Amino acid sequence: MKKTEAQPIGDIINEVFARSGHQADAARYRALTNWVNVVGPGVNALTTRRYVTESGAIHVFISSAAVKADLMFMRSSLIDSLNEFAGAPGVITELIIH
Repeated sequence: MKKTEAQPIGDIINEVFARSGHQADAARYRALTNWVNVVGPGVNALTTRRYVTESGAIHVFISSAAVKADLMFMRSSLIDSLNEFAGAPGVITELIIH
């Protein structure tokens, strides 16, 4: 059996997604799971549900009207931060707050 150099698991996973054509799916998932890192634990505690569509729209359901209003004003910077966590610009195209 041929020995190969050790690779970080993240690199292996990215290679598998690249070969299977699911890089965009993985990037959308990374953005969605990093919602808490973007908005912080306080807002995340008020987030009752969230999901991302194939078109790159993240839907978040917030239980506080005041927080919804604040997030509406921050929408473009939140999208930029989510794309940064996704590791690919333009993966997240829209943030819809319910």
